Amino acid sequence: MTFSIPCRVYYEDTDAGGVVYYASYLRFAERARTEWVRSLMGRDTGELWTKEDPLFVVRHIEVDYKAPARLDNSLTVTTEFLSIGGASLDLAQNIKRDEEVLVAIKVTLVSTTHDGKVLRIPPEWRQKLAAV
Repeated sequence: MTFSIPCRVYYEDTDAGGVVYYASYLRFAERARTEWVRSLMGRDTGELWTKEDPLFVVRHIEVDYKAPARLDNSLTVTTEFLSIGGASLDLAQNIKRDEEVLVAIKVTLVSTTHDGKVLRIPPEWRQKLAAV
């Protein structure tokens, strides 16, 4: 199942020429992952990050910039769950304008405790991910 959110390109996201700055795509992808987790777990983000819940940090990311987005474009950011490991998740994300993929992202997230230690993904999270 693919989860998606809309995203508008604002002036702050662009360079002097009105083209989206490359790092802005990473922020768009982060927002989409946050909303995906909120949707998956059925709780607000503030409720999720208790001491019992894992934090997910980016371990590895691959970004393929295919075409530029521009000021005021309406985009869609999709997130697709690919696989789960003992303490990691692999996701694919696309940033699209209409049906054109502008940026393709593959990201590996690692589950950690609040003090930064690697944490096996808890059963509650595994059950939710198995249903995706």
